[in-house]
Amino acid sequence: MRSTTGDPVKRMAEDLWGHLYGDRGSISKVLHDELWATGLKLITLIRHNMKPRLMRLWDRLMLRKRFLIETVNDQLKNISQIEHSRHRSLTGFMVT
Repeated sequence: MRSTTGDPVKRMAEDLWGHLYGDRGSISKVLHDELWATGLKLITLIRHNMKPRLMRLWDRLMLRKRFLIETVNDQLKNISQIEHSRHRSLTGFMVT
């Protein structure tokens, strides 16, 4: 069985180039290699069970900005009382 974890990331990053900043959930050697082949560098923090690696200061600052943006988006959703459905398929939506 083939894993489809990186498929949404690959589809969203189809026409992008440069650097792509993500969270720890998007770490995958296969995904990293496939994005690298298309000219896109995946930048993420490392998980606790991974070996430490050097990261450029600019990339570290950009990851910090990404987290700030996510925090603001979360606050706006809470203030506006917007509910985000966690269903990933129509079948999953209908079952719950």
